[in-house]
Amino acid sequence: MSASGIKISPWASIAPTPAGASALIVQFLEYRRLHEGVSASTLRHDRVGSQAFLNFTRKRGQSLPSLRLLDVDAYMLSLRRRLAPISVVRDLCTVRAFLRFLHVSGRLRFDLSGSVMAPSVKRFANPPRALPWSEVRRILRTVDRTTRIGSRDYAILLLMSVYGLGAAEVIGLCLDDIDWERRTLCVRRPKTGSRILLPLLSPVAQALANYIRRSRPRPCEHRQVFMRFLMPYQPFSESTAIGHILTKYGRMAGVTRGALGSHVLRHSQATRQVELGTSLKIVGDILGHRGPQTTSGYTRSAIRNLRNLSLPLPNV
Repeated sequence: MSASGIKISPWASIAPTPAGASALIVQFLEYRRLHEGVSASTLRHDRVGSQAFLNFTRKRGQSLPSLRLLDVDAYMLSLRRRLAPISVVRDLCTVRAFLRFLHVSGRLRFDLSGSVMAPSVKRFANPPRALPWSEVRRILRTVDRTTRIGSRDYAILLLMSVYGLGAAEVIGLCLDDIDWERRTLCVRRPKTGSRILLPLLSPVAQALANYIRRSRPRPCEHRQVFMRFLMPYQPFSESTAIGHILTKYGRMAGVTRGALGSHVLRHSQATRQVELGTSLKIVGDILGHRGPQTTSGYTRSAIRNLRNLSLPLPNV
């Protein structure tokens, strides 16, 4: 266009309003950010959770000034019918913060937040869900690496499978974190802010190089490694997108046992290392765990090792 003599104003990115969020929800998120200092990932969850609670109360015909604890209890029961206890606890934390915001902002006469009781959840009540390594390899083989999207998705899934990276760690990976000469990979842990230096293994280096050289959008002003293929090119912003990628190829590979969350490959890698006899300290350091108790949970998902501890059934 400039060659034709038409002046074009420079591109300016505009911060979009969160998709599907009402004005009230936007104010709630701003309140959480300014006064409670929550992280970006918590804000994304608060946006979805508060909007869901608001929609639920509206379907019951309740306006904000007339909200009662009975409405909160009914919402909790609806969550419990379809979610695990730990997910219910997290959603109710959002509801508690939302009710506190409604009271502080004068939209709710009484502060109901202190009366919101979440169900008690035992830590490590269930072992981490891990896939057999044969199924992980089958998922990776399903990806068509000859396409642009396939080369990107394969690099993402390979990073998660080999290093046990979480979705947020993959999203936050930048081009500067890859040292091709020293063959290292620097990964930042979102929860702790710490960094860990990992060896850049040959299969991973090849997958990353293939994606960056042949498939990554150009030109691109962002330094994040993994980008969406829709203009204007933007990096992934939510972990759910990574979960959708895993679910897509999991279904194609015939892995249909339960939901394939973004942490399944992380749990699968950790479980495999425990079964191979890797020290729990090393596994915990690679995964970025703060203490040995978190890593010890993988000893319960290492089925191969647990079989050696089983007692024979007595003759009846």
